[in-house]
Amino acid sequence: MNAKRAKPAKSSVTKLFVLDTNVLMHDPTSLFRFEEHDIFVPMMTLEELDANKKGMTEVARNARQASRTMDEIVTTAELNMAAGIELDEPSHGLATGRMFLQTEAINGVLPTSLPTAKADNQIIGVVMFLSQKYPKRPVILVSKDINMRIKARALGLEAQDYFNDKVLEDTDLLYTGTLELPPTFWDTHAKGLESWKKDSKTYYRVKGPLCPDLLINEFVWQDGPQPLQAWVTSATGKTAELETLIDYSHAKNAVWGITARNREQNFALNLLMNPEIDFVTLLGQAGTGKTLLTLASALTQTLETKLFSEIIFTRVTVPVGEDIGFLPGTEEEKMTPWMGALEDNLDVLNKPAEDKNTTGPGGGSGSSGGSYGGEWGRAATMDLIRSRIKIKSLNFMRGRTFLNKFLIIDEAQNLTPKQMKTLITRAGPGTKVVCLGNIAQIDTPYLTEGSSGLTYVVDRFKGWPHSGHVTLQRGERSRLADHAAEVL
Repeated sequence: MNAKRAKPAKSSVTKLFVLDTNVLMHDPTSLFRFEEHDIFVPMMTLEELDANKKGMTEVARNARQASRTMDEIVTTAELNMAAGIELDEPSHGLATGRMFLQTEAINGVLPTSLPTAKADNQIIGVVMFLSQKYPKRPVILVSKDINMRIKARALGLEAQDYFNDKVLEDTDLLYTGTLELPPTFWDTHAKGLESWKKDSKTYYRVKGPLCPDLLINEFVWQDGPQPLQAWVTSATGKTAELETLIDYSHAKNAVWGITARNREQNFALNLLMNPEIDFVTLLGQAGTGKTLLTLASALTQTLETKLFSEIIFTRVTVPVGEDIGFLPGTEEEKMTPWMGALEDNLDVLNKPAEDKNTTGPGGGSGSSGGSYGGEWGRAATMDLIRSRIKIKSLNFMRGRTFLNKFLIIDEAQNLTPKQMKTLITRAGPGTKVVCLGNIAQIDTPYLTEGSSGLTYVVDRFKGWPHSGHVTLQRGERSRLADHAAEVL
């Protein structure tokens, strides 16, 4: 049982949830997330909210928001605080329980080994006092702090994590964007099959039991004597339309000299190079090629096809919201230490030119899209590329609007859902947003795989006609990196 799925009680006994400060600072709307159950806010929680309200970080903003929400609730209440404040009206029907504020000094009997000066222990003392005061009622501590939950359980108290922000219970259930068709697919879906060709692509209209489960822009594939790689362009009821993909693994379709090395990379390039797709999410372990593929397609569409005016590259400077002011230089220069990934990938993208030289020794620049004219040409190209790539800090994104930009958000797993919303809503007309990340590498405190902003957008955007998602499976960095990922 958890705080999110508190089902309506069969008996008349509702639960009393005691909120730790980190729950309110993580999700200021958590006051309204406990349905018919009551919540209790200890005085120490209010003290800690007060101590954390200053600054421009996400935590400080959330602390202020939580305080404002509580102020609105308290001002609507009658003078009798001890009876609790009805949440039905302030929450617009979301919560039907009551909110209790600590109105008396509570001296819970804590073991002597727990110092009472510590805020966590004072809150545990409140839980202890309440469970003794209401022996027939479940009193539960809700905290994002693992050690605090362990301490509470060690003292025989009930404690839970705050689950309401979790998109999924298990990240294994997260949408991968790809689906292997069963071997019997054409036998079961061939009835009334329609097929036609348009612009060198083949389209299939199929009907069958699998169609209701297909999502728009989901990639489907099948190996065998007649391999198929396609994506779903429309899915209504028991009918779905499939469109074959552009084969980016072939050299003739190379993107800035890069070809897809596996099936998922081919799917990713189809999303990145499609002008109809405004939002792309790429998940994958280190070395699966997320940044390289994204930069290659961004450079092609910015410098060659002129679809975008410039590339904006941003990533979370962990700890999130850390002030980068202590570093010398401009915003761009301050962000440089975090941009090693960008530099490494630019080196790779600027390298193939030498390998493609067809004019023989000397590096003549007359080859067909081959060499850039030796070292000088390469340096000039690098300068041109860099002039089109702007590096921005996430801390200064509020209020911006990006027109005709290719916005790349790296390390997106370290963003909260709220920060992710702030970033994606910056996109103006003609802007494409690409989020890259690996949800197994989260560095932000209190953020888990289930509650990461990247998990959140993957789940919420699936099935929208102008977005797509691929989970990259195979590492393509080197045999050493692949072996290390397996055995270490």
